Amino acid sequence: MTSELGVDAVVLVGGQGTRLRPLTLSAPKPMLPMAGAPFLSHLLSRIRAAGISHVVLGTSYRAEVFEDYFGDGSSLGLELEYVVEAEPLDTGGAIRNVADRLRADNAVIFNGDILSGADLVSLVDAHRKAEADVTLHLQRVADPARFGSVPTDSRGRVTEFLEKSPNPPTDQINAGCYVFRREVIESIPAGRRVSVERETFPGLLTSGAHLHGFVDASYWLDVGTPDAFVRGSADLVRGVAPTSALPGPVGDVLVIDGASVAVGAVVDGGTTVGAGAEVRAGATVSGSVLFDGAVVGEGATVERSVLGTGARVGAGAVIRGTVVGDGAVVGAGCELLDGARVWPGVVLPDGAVRFSSDA
Repeated sequence: MTSELGVDAVVLVGGQGTRLRPLTLSAPKPMLPMAGAPFLSHLLSRIRAAGISHVVLGTSYRAEVFEDYFGDGSSLGLELEYVVEAEPLDTGGAIRNVADRLRADNAVIFNGDILSGADLVSLVDAHRKAEADVTLHLQRVADPARFGSVPTDSRGRVTEFLEKSPNPPTDQINAGCYVFRREVIESIPAGRRVSVERETFPGLLTSGAHLHGFVDASYWLDVGTPDAFVRGSADLVRGVAPTSALPGPVGDVLVIDGASVAVGAVVDGGTTVGAGAEVRAGATVSGSVLFDGAVVGEGATVERSVLGTGARVGAGAVIRGTVVGDGAVVGAGCELLDGARVWPGVVLPDGAVRFSSDA
């Protein structure tokens, strides 16, 4: 199978997703259900829509889960290959680790936890027109002080890579998507940890290589935290973030086949209600993700939260900005607020945890 855009895609999905625990105890982060499909499905749909068909997945943590689910990729119109890291190699090392699977002169590299609306065809076109060694997707952000910044000159060439600082000279940040010439990938040291940000890119600049910046301000979100995960899922459901993998129409709520929402319950804000999940009478669920089989009891409130597979929230409970792990139970009348995480299988008795006294 050849790629119409004439490039390979490499998706790095080897991370352990520690920021999303306990959800990632049972599945790798890119395989967590987001807007009714594994997060990786949304990224692969964007890759296919851009005319890229050969995709290499660089895996490590729970590597078998990816191939078990996606197989050879033919159902998606893709040709998928899998390369497993025996030990963590960091981003640069992971890119080098897949070099022998590449076929085209250029490869587009994706971090497997970024939700982006960048125009991939324009990104590749910019790389070719600039005759660059590496082209970086640079995202304009409102608060660049939270990130390292990447200035470019009037021709679009990257001039330096700056660490986080209170007053960065540019609002352009490294968005975690790159186009590499294959020869550059092959020049990365093999078999050891290599950071692209700290070693590969600065080294290329020092050697006089052409690093080009593709700058835009499209939708962009790192979904590696619970807050960002629920926001990204809601944005996919509402059509704010682009995907071709949504298993239903764009709207204020996505109710998967087999789910039930009681008359009188309010579900909104881009919420996904997974297969077999239940929202009972009088409950309010907003901007949240309910995995398969989760249950929200009568009169409960769930906002900006993730309920894992088979998790249960009791009657009248209030859950805001919280992660409830697979099979966990939050008893009736409990109140869990921003940042709370309930580990899989844990049972909180009725009224056991509250943040306020107005029971």
